Amino acid sequence: MSRIGKKPVQIPAGVEVTVNDKNIAVKGAKGQLDYTFADVISVAVEENEIVVTRANEERASRALHGLTRALIHNMVVGVSEGFTKTLELVGVGYRAQLKGDELNLSLGFSHPVTYKAPAGITFECPDQTHIKISGVDKQQVGQVAAEIRGIRPPEPYKGKGVRYQDEHVRRKLGKAAK
Repeated sequence: MSRIGKKPVQIPAGVEVTVNDKNIAVKGAKGQLDYTFADVISVAVEENEIVVTRANEERASRALHGLTRALIHNMVVGVSEGFTKTLELVGVGYRAQLKGDELNLSLGFSHPVTYKAPAGITFECPDQTHIKISGVDKQQVGQVAAEIRGIRPPEPYKGKGVRYQDEHVRRKLGKAAK
């Protein structure tokens, strides 16, 4: 039995969960998320918790059991609290500016880079070298953070680039290693 799949998902106050056939909708203060789960998985709402069960012991259904429970848990946390990722810009002249829902980045290229926020994602720039990405959908927040980081990933010699706030960049010695 899947250890993750066995654990019921607690529903906090202010979150509505509706299950229709093979679809689950979670609605909360921050927004609404939907997910369609597989046929071998069944989801039930009992009092203030969501219980995920599987039809058989096949390898694929065992894998989907834990996955479905984890995705539903992320949906509940997302609509109640939300998810945030913070990026750091390291380098001389590297800065970020917010203009409406667009993020203007100066990353050492000959041109500024503009990144438009997709639906459901908000940017915040507490200062010129930090970007806070917030949203309801955990996967979407992570994807947007990865795309922005991919514009100028940290390089191993000086460490310049866009990195996650808690990321450790392995440094190389370069010519001094001879």
